[in-house]
Amino acid sequence: MKAIRPTTRARIKAYLEVFVENLVEEHRGRKIQTLDTPTEYLAKESPKGRLKPFHAAIIPPELMRITTFERSFSTKLGTTYEECARLIALDHHKEAQRSYNVEGSISLTAINEIEHQVAIFEHAAKSGEVRPSLKQMIKATLDARQKDNLEERSARADLYILTKDRKELFFEIKSPVPNKGQCLEVTQRILRFHLLRGKPRPTIQAYFAMAYNPYGPARTDYRWSHTLNYMPFEQAVIIGQEFWNIVGGPTAYQELLEVYQEVGNDKSKYMLDALAFGF
Repeated sequence: MKAIRPTTRARIKAYLEVFVENLVEEHRGRKIQTLDTPTEYLAKESPKGRLKPFHAAIIPPELMRITTFERSFSTKLGTTYEECARLIALDHHKEAQRSYNVEGSISLTAINEIEHQVAIFEHAAKSGEVRPSLKQMIKATLDARQKDNLEERSARADLYILTKDRKELFFEIKSPVPNKGQCLEVTQRILRFHLLRGKPRPTIQAYFAMAYNPYGPARTDYRWSHTLNYMPFEQAVIIGQEFWNIVGGPTAYQELLEVYQEVGNDKSKYMLDALAFGF
């Protein structure tokens, strides 16, 4: 049985086609600073800091436009993972939403405990000491709750899934090569989800999710030091196949890549024509 139903596959394909078309149109008419003569180019000004004299001197403007498109494409592609995951999850779970807000009144003491737990984790990572587990940090946060000094707080998940057995899953879908600050920030947000819901695992499960593993097929292939050092990696991070398996089952990842490939094949000539040749 396929993980992605035919109707869902069609919706994903249509969504990706529009994503590609919109991005191509954004870059099709983008003016590339060309170098007619060094003297003329060096007299130009760019309020946005886009002058690249050596690039302009040696690279054709058409190739520069494609390069600029690729950088923008890579930056914005992450939003497609969220939408595709939502569409697939709707076929397998009770509910799935993007940009899901969790709100509630929580005590200032518990809010401060989250900051304290993340600081302890960061210090332990820097000094090579034993870092607290995610379970320990969640327990410390929930134990710090009080009934006074309440404040309204919220946390937003990139993707929220309510399973058929009523478990709540929160996903922060980020780059597989985050910086240190992003790792600590996501750890903090994971704790906040548990605090706002007032429940530990497994009723609430929050993750740093990576849509793919840039190092290879296995979890053990993953090598990015910031994630390994500055997150409770084994408990809080899911990578590639692990993520898509939760979303839609064991074949969801491969089936989704097939849809991306189909869109790429269908749109490849259009992208080249529009970006390189201007038509």
